[in-house]
Amino acid sequence: MADSFSKTERSLIMRAVKSSGNKSTELKLMKLFKELGIKGWRRRFRLLGNPDFVFPKGHIAVFADGCFWHGHNCRNTKPKDNADYWKRKIQRNKARDKTITKDLQQNGWQVIRVWECEIKKRRLQKQLKSLFDR
Repeated sequence: MADSFSKTERSLIMRAVKSSGNKSTELKLMKLFKELGIKGWRRRFRLLGNPDFVFPKGHIAVFADGCFWHGHNCRNTKPKDNADYWKRKIQRNKARDKTITKDLQQNGWQVIRVWECEIKKRRLQKQLKSLFDR
């Protein structure tokens, strides 16, 4: 199916779309926190990088990173259309993630980045439980 917009118009439209969070991934992580009895988290906490969950008392910032958007190689989801654009976009996202992680750590925050694909794995559950059981 052909796009009804020109490349320039489509680019402007896509540029105007702002992230509002991956609600399904965040909801799954929230459910996991509840199952593990992990408490004290806040959402929409004003902090550099806009973490998905913040534990203010423990100075812990949790990011639920989407595998496609943050460059995880768990699936073969590399777009064929406009491949150079997407490669640069994901590289910028990865560089921004590293910068934000480093800045938060330098300011005394522990940063946890959870891949979207790991939320269901037992390994993640054990890691989270051990982190918050201290």
